[in-house]
Amino acid sequence: MFSSNKRKITAAVAGISALALTLSACSSTSSTSSSSTSAASTSAAASGSAAASGSAGAEATGDFCTQIKQLWPDDMTGKTVDYYTTVSTPEDQIWQTSFKPFEDCTGAKIQWESSKSFETDIKVRIDSGNPPDIAAFPQPGLLSSIVSSSGAVKKPPQAVADNVDKYYSAQEKAYGTVNGIFFAPPLDANVKSFVWYSPKAFAAAGYTVPTTFDELTALSDKIAATGKKPWCAGIGSGDATGWPATDWLEDIVLRQSGPDVYEQWVNHQIPFNDPQIASALAEVGKFLKNPQYVNGGFGDVATIASTAFGDGGLPILKGDCFMHRQANFYESFWPAGTNVAEDGDVYAFYLPTMSDEFGKPILGGGTFAGAFNDKPEVQAFQYYVTTPAWSDAYAAAGTNITGNKALDPSVIKSPIAKLSYAILQDPKAVFAFDASDRMPSEVGSGAEWKQLTAWIAQNQDDATTLNNIEAAWPAG
Repeated sequence: MFSSNKRKITAAVAGISALALTLSACSSTSSTSSSSTSAASTSAAASGSAAASGSAGAEATGDFCTQIKQLWPDDMTGKTVDYYTTVSTPEDQIWQTSFKPFEDCTGAKIQWESSKSFETDIKVRIDSGNPPDIAAFPQPGLLSSIVSSSGAVKKPPQAVADNVDKYYSAQEKAYGTVNGIFFAPPLDANVKSFVWYSPKAFAAAGYTVPTTFDELTALSDKIAATGKKPWCAGIGSGDATGWPATDWLEDIVLRQSGPDVYEQWVNHQIPFNDPQIASALAEVGKFLKNPQYVNGGFGDVATIASTAFGDGGLPILKGDCFMHRQANFYESFWPAGTNVAEDGDVYAFYLPTMSDEFGKPILGGGTFAGAFNDKPEVQAFQYYVTTPAWSDAYAAAGTNITGNKALDPSVIKSPIAKLSYAILQDPKAVFAFDASDRMPSEVGSGAEWKQLTAWIAQNQDDATTLNNIEAAWPAG
């Protein structure tokens, strides 16, 4: 994905240009499902015709509902689509609202099922012959592992692949592709390189937003010298506990060693215990394992492992800490009534770079809709989420992001979505998909989560942590 030093920035920007131009789908959580439906219909109509060959080889034109009925003419009234995901309250409401236009069009119902143990439970369900209709895979590595081991994931119809080719970047499609075969269209996308803070608290204390990593460290030291905690954190997430720590590590690898080394690490061209990765983990430890820095409002460092990630940043509102590193989607975790704005209760700034050598690294992620059968209502749902109509409905419903190139920019209302869009528009932007999500599931969503949790909760040393993760890498 990336090449040598000067070329890597150019190549990366070119590779994500489609994504960067459209990672802008977010708005107020106060939008209703009816407004979502309207926005979706308007966008689909505005996009003109979308020719696509479905399972029956039909050609579809017009809005998304007309397209679906042309491609899958059988009555879907009363049918259900079992949608299995890691997303839970409160973020689930954004998704379910965005699915409402599909339900209104087809008469089918989305049966939402969330699991905090998704990575384990999806394998159990497949092995027991009870897979969901659709699984929203949060890791390309897990998708690849399941495709390779079970063959249970079905190829989508050509109409879905055609829409992805038309509306998404080749890079995003590649994340849903295994061994050259396309299996899962992209759903959301997110930007993770953010630090949440309180503009009001910063102003009251006379602090300014740091623009370099050295400034970030100096600010942390300045806050700590007052007896306050500059950082708060939480990595608890059920069986997925530990994943927020992987984001810290990935952001530092990108900033210290650059995207070339990052890609080598993802692809195991260098081992997990390579000195460059060890250096990054040591840097993360200066923040997450420093009792003078964390954990505001929750006690000592070890509480980071037992604090739910959704609660991790909340002490900012009480003045117990000042900063919290978390993705754009964290916006939906602030309590109702929290003013998210540049001069509000909370806002976010880009996690600064360590040098100008590697451009402006942006860590991101997303989910992918893998199907386990070829029922018409399931295929139609996969088609729906590849349309501009869904991207607009998803944007109108809340605060998250999609990578559809035809998304209507006018639906962007969330200030963090606008900030994400601006960051991705930066000509120095270098987008890197979450490393742990791309690594084999035994590593990225297995050993790495567990070992980084032990690294924090049990104060396990760096070398043991990295060696144990490296040992989990599948042979061959």
